[in-house]
Formats: sequence, C-alpha cells, structure tokens
Amino acid sequence: MKKIFVLGLGLALAFGMSSCKSSESAYKKAYEKAKQQQVAEGAQTTTESTKKVEVLPVTSQTTTATVPVATTDVNSVRVQTENVTLVSGSGLKAYSVVCGSFSLKANAEGLQKTLTNAGYNAQVVFNAQKNMYRVVASTFDEKVTAVQSRDILRENYPDAWLLYVK
Repeated sequence: MKKIFVLGLGLALAFGMSSCKSSESAYKKAYEKAKQQQVAEGAQTTTESTKKVEVLPVTSQTTTATVPVATTDVNSVRVQTENVTLVSGSGLKAYSVVCGSFSLKANAEGLQKTLTNAGYNAQVVFNAQKNMYRVVASTFDEKVTAVQSRDILRENYPDAWLLYVK
C-alpha cells in the first residue's frame, strides 16, 4: 500500500511538473510586442530630434549695450526695500534683480552657481530680519537698467523682482 501511494505521488508530481512548463510561444509573443513598442518609440524620438532648435548665446547682463529698451513704465515698477548683508559676490549697487529667495544658504548658492554659469555676476545676500537668502543675478545704479534686466531675466525666472538696498 505504501509503495502504491509513493508511486502515485511520484506520478502526480511528475505530471504536475511537466504540465507547468511555460510555452515558448507566449514568451516570444511578449518579446515581439515589446520590441515593436521600442521601435515605435525610437521612431517617434527620431522625428522629435530632427526638429530645428535655435540656440542663442548667453551674454552678460551687466553691460547696457546688450539690454534692450524697457517696455514697461519704470515709475510703476514695484521695488522692495530691505536691509541685506553680502554673503558672497562682488558687491551691490542701489538696484538689484533678485531671482530667488531661500531659507537655506546651500539652495541659494546652488542658484548662484547656475546664474554664474549662465554668464551673470550672481551674488548671495542675507536678510536677517526675514531670515532669507536672496540670490541677486545683476545689480545696477539706475532703476531703468535694473527694470530692463529684470524683464530679460523673467523669461527664465518669472518671479524675478527688484531690490533696493538701503
């Protein structure tokens, strides 16, 4: 009886193992479908990559020759006045264009590095009253040139604003 039980269990196990084989055709179908999707995505990427992209050189915004005439009324532009101390950079003039404000110094330094790589004379200042680090992209003696620079910077930094240093 024990031999028959073991023999039956062995046959059942052998039958179960042989019937659980995955069919090669199922794997092949899945592979072919994935390959077709990959080829279709590659063709789409190729057509997207052939689009013409115009790349303009980055110029320093500290020179007045490259800054176009302001289209906004300079007198209506809001200027925020703050007491700030210079953390890093070459120094501030009366009007500065701020591109970012951060509570962490490391974040401000990251944006400063990005702006410096883009050709700006970026600086970091600290407002102790608000406990905020401000990233200044450019600084000017006159409000008109500061507004022009701010308008240009708003293409990449839509929240850029003017700071008047006391």
